[in-house]
Amino acid sequence: MRGEIAVNEIIKAIKERRSIRKFKPDMPKREDIDVIIEAGLYAASGKGSQSPIIVAVTNRELRDKISRDNCKIGGWNEGFDPFYGAPVILIVLSPEDNPNNVKDGSLVIGNMMLAAHSLGLGSIWINRADAEFRTEEYRKLLADLGVEGKYEGIGHCAIGYIDGEAPKPAPRREGRVYWAE
Repeated sequence: MRGEIAVNEIIKAIKERRSIRKFKPDMPKREDIDVIIEAGLYAASGKGSQSPIIVAVTNRELRDKISRDNCKIGGWNEGFDPFYGAPVILIVLSPEDNPNNVKDGSLVIGNMMLAAHSLGLGSIWINRADAEFRTEEYRKLLADLGVEGKYEGIGHCAIGYIDGEAPKPAPRREGRVYWAE
């Protein structure tokens, strides 16, 4: 911590944002979802490729199907919701032939989680998009949406209104910075 020096809003959001594991069923405003997606589209990318794509899932039936499939892939008991009730799933994918696909897609998700926090929404990164989008069923979903080419699923950014209090940050572990001066 830097003592009494004022911390700008971005640093404040980085320090305050937490993964949320209980969401209200209420759908966020479309304008807020658009802002979150736009923040993802402004993420840095290797060689400025801007190659990751986002599939914004607000359709309840499709959202629930993705949840059930993700639950099976994760090995949980039927009925568990790996998205913790979040009504919106923003799926980030990146071209399979991009050597920076995981890195670039990860930055997109990070930007979207910070944007959600800045708008008073909760978020959580959920894995297993890679396994989902290796299946013909999910590749067909992309084709049905007009997505051409082969994409790897990087992750899901589940967003919604927080149900309850946001978790407090854990203390930062010491001994993780090494200076080469």
